[in-house]
Amino acid sequence: MSDTASATADPQGGPGHEDERGTVGPRIQSFRRRAGLSQEAAASRAGISTRALRDIERGRARRPRVHTLRSLAGTLGLSDDELAGLLADARTGPPRDTGLPSLLILGPLVLRRGRTPVPVAGPMQRRLLGLLALKHPEPATQQEITDILWPSGPPRSHPSLIHTYVTQTRRLLGPCGPRSARPPTVVRTPTGYRLEASRNRVDLGHFDELLARAERLYDASDLEARYASLTEALRCWRGPVLADADPVLRRHPAAVAADERRVRAALLHADTALLLRRSGEAVPLLADLVNTEPLHEGLHARLILALAGSGEQAAALQVFTHLRDRLDEELGIEPGTEIRAAHLRVLRPRQPVPRRTAHEAPAHREPAHRTESHPTESHLTEIRRTPADGTAPAGPTPPPAQLPLGARSFVGRRPQMRVLDTLVASDPARRPHIAVVVGAPGVGKTALATHWAHARRDHFPDGQLYVDLRGHSRPPALRPGDVLTQFLRALGAPPHALPAHSPGEDEAAALYRTLLAGKRLLIVLDNARDAEQVRPLLPGARGCAVVVTSRSRLAGLVSSDGARRIALDVLDPDEGRRLLGSIAGSCNVAAEEAAARSLVELCGGLPLAIRIAGANLVARNANIAAHCAELAGAGDGILDRLRIEGDRRSAVRSAFELSYRTLPDEARRMFRLLGQLPGPDLTVDAAAALAGTTPADSAALLARIADAHLVRERAGRFGLDVLLRSYARELIGTDEAHTARRRLMLSRAQGPARRDSGQANCPGSYASSAGSRA
Repeated sequence: MSDTASATADPQGGPGHEDERGTVGPRIQSFRRRAGLSQEAAASRAGISTRALRDIERGRARRPRVHTLRSLAGTLGLSDDELAGLLADARTGPPRDTGLPSLLILGPLVLRRGRTPVPVAGPMQRRLLGLLALKHPEPATQQEITDILWPSGPPRSHPSLIHTYVTQTRRLLGPCGPRSARPPTVVRTPTGYRLEASRNRVDLGHFDELLARAERLYDASDLEARYASLTEALRCWRGPVLADADPVLRRHPAAVAADERRVRAALLHADTALLLRRSGEAVPLLADLVNTEPLHEGLHARLILALAGSGEQAAALQVFTHLRDRLDEELGIEPGTEIRAAHLRVLRPRQPVPRRTAHEAPAHREPAHRTESHPTESHLTEIRRTPADGTAPAGPTPPPAQLPLGARSFVGRRPQMRVLDTLVASDPARRPHIAVVVGAPGVGKTALATHWAHARRDHFPDGQLYVDLRGHSRPPALRPGDVLTQFLRALGAPPHALPAHSPGEDEAAALYRTLLAGKRLLIVLDNARDAEQVRPLLPGARGCAVVVTSRSRLAGLVSSDGARRIALDVLDPDEGRRLLGSIAGSCNVAAEEAAARSLVELCGGLPLAIRIAGANLVARNANIAAHCAELAGAGDGILDRLRIEGDRRSAVRSAFELSYRTLPDEARRMFRLLGQLPGPDLTVDAAAALAGTTPADSAALLARIADAHLVRERAGRFGLDVLLRSYARELIGTDEAHTARRRLMLSRAQGPARRDSGQANCPGSYASSAGSRA
């Protein structure tokens, strides 16, 4: 086996592994394999001889020179921690019990110092440590910590108890012996506490880095390196996240998201193993994961193909039978297209036409390039006649019907529905091709798009495609190439027609547009990040319509692609009460009309907040007035009440947080400072005084925040909605808020408000309110 192909060796560099081998050589060898380089290539790039590198890897040079290790680190893409570990080993050998602590949460919680496990006995300390590692490198809020430590409700002394547990955790993480590097610790943040450590000190961080590296490797020449990274990433897992923790911690949104990333890595690993003809190496991992995810059809489909590729056709058919019976018994549904295609491929195997890839090409020359950049007519004929499994024809592919379940309770939005109806106007000359629905987090963009799509689906007889682009989500945003692959599968393209790597994105887009030619099909692109993520997914056929939702303004699609822009605002009081009544019961709302109006006002008219409040009313069987009083008494802590336990999507704070994280640091600071507004809005000059910046810089920052729909802009004045103001206030620290208010009072005393062109004296304006306070 070649060096680059040897990906099954025990890789090092992650938490808990750095001291397992005991010498520098094996670790450098594993790093080289992870990078997908042969000894010759790595030595050449590092400026050393192949013999020298071979001697280091075989342990003949136990203490290599520092400049040699630094050259190798740059060539192999090592992190600072990995290089520091190599240098320490080269000087003194691996430490026994004085190493930096490492946190392992991909399985049972384990804390190690070097090679020695550190006991974490107290249940409260285990919960806190597990939560901080889950959230790393982001902070855990005070409310999150409270909910995890005391699921049944905190005691009155919980703030001081949290401080005690944090202090104990800091002592636990402290190094034992001389400090060669900064040890992990727990630091205070404006909203809670954060684990301060390099990503490689937590196995989840190490896994995420390896997965991101693998997802960046698309070329066929990078298949070996991608496979090595994925193998090392999946070896970080010893079981489900925090397998020995309390259920409330295992159900935390960060834990659920980590498990989802594990599945994504396993799917990519299996696909790469199949491309490299190493089906057998993927079987153990897939067999273990299908026990954890017993209804995941993608994992089962790849297990079927891996078993069949290893000559275990009977076992592959047994996996299909078991899943089909389970789906029927538990959900009452039939297996999906992907599972059926894998099953047919086992029943009717067909040897694919061999295609030379870069990893099969001789090392001394470049791999052959395809002569066609676009599909030919004969190729398209084969696509239309060949089912998804690449076997003999098995009937036409059904039209895709991918729309998610629409909102059961949908009110208002009639003007916006009329604008969307122009997509199906009878006059083609006046019919737009694209509509973009934009607005603040939780304002109901997805609800509007899916409600309209279900109501008008009869206008699209050739089907509906839907995808969540995850532009503002915790998992990474989807790449256009991955979405094109999903859409091509749904449109009936066989696997051999799908590009396997990034340079094929243009080819996939051309095939996608060709398959849609002459069709009337609806494409819903939900939660887009920006225009560049959307453009490759736009069909060329004028009969197709595209609805895009985003928290950004997507001005590029409007200016360059002729999209119709639909901006969503919060609901008016009457619409808000109707939405509340559709959830909590219209008779209950009618009986407490004044309280219902107050509740809608407390929610700022935000549909997400109203839905959560209504769901909590139903769950607690409470009256509206009592719930309204509870929310009103929470003050700036109202966001703690506007969430549904156990549902990470049903939390107003989470929706705001996803948009806030996309802002650059200076824009985040400006947003936090806006929460200190004593009035409803402010001008650019007043914002400059508040933030201590120039008006030009202030205008740029406010425009950036407005583009993310986190601030409202009207007639040159900027203000925050009710709930966004509460969110901004909980983010800011005491010192930062005090300094901003002091700057504001000083600027007012010096008379800068005159720059507001006479608006400073308008009733309710920010400048006049600030002046009265000063």
